[in-house]
Amino acid sequence: MSVRIAVLGLGEAGGEIARDLVAAGADVRGFDPRVAPPPGVDPRAGDADAVRDAQLVLSVNSSHDALPALTASLPALVPGTVWADLNTAAPHVKTALVDRLAGHDVRVADVALMAPVPGKGLRTPMVVSGEGAQRYADILARLGADVTVQDGPAGEAISRKLLRSVFYKGLAAAVVEALAGAEAAGCADWLRANIAAELAGFDARTIDRLVDGTHRHARRRADEMSAAADQLRELGVQPRVAAAARDLLIELRDGGPHT
Repeated sequence: MSVRIAVLGLGEAGGEIARDLVAAGADVRGFDPRVAPPPGVDPRAGDADAVRDAQLVLSVNSSHDALPALTASLPALVPGTVWADLNTAAPHVKTALVDRLAGHDVRVADVALMAPVPGKGLRTPMVVSGEGAQRYADILARLGADVTVQDGPAGEAISRKLLRSVFYKGLAAAVVEALAGAEAAGCADWLRANIAAELAGFDARTIDRLVDGTHRHARRRADEMSAAADQLRELGVQPRVAAAARDLLIELRDGGPHT
């Protein structure tokens, strides 16, 4: 008998994961108030209707809907079900799910999707923590998922993803801002090539140099980023990232909490 999986939220991520689950042989039912389910997914009338006969629930809606979806589903959840929250929500939201399930025989799996889902679907690398983590991994690994179990309670997996996001999304924002300024200054091609070359040379030692150098040269670099922010304004670009870097460097220069 195939595993019964409910998918709540059938948008870009949930829809692609649901399609892959069907292709892998799972018995999938789903609900989304705005999106029709993919072929092979049994359409249900609501959250509670979708989860009433599921062994595993994948909540793939949004951080704002994570707790409401559980609340709506709770009366219909079968004892022994694993509630897997795949939303990019703060750790306290994952903890709130566990608290909401106190006294119920339902375990939470905090799932952090570590890459964009489109194009990867069920093969998107996932890190999972919480009491339901191992059961989640056992079920989905058999269906072809890429799952790594992280020791710790619900909230641990998403915490790691969000900390990585500070770097990765911050880097992306810095590149966008710098290239906007370079476009206005007429040197975008040069800067694009320079950034690519710098990133290609990154290794573990680079991280040490970045951290050590930022602390050691905070005073000089604060002045440099002040000048960079001024230049961006002159070019018509709002210096959001440059100003934030300047402020951090000033705090380090003055012996603030980041020291």
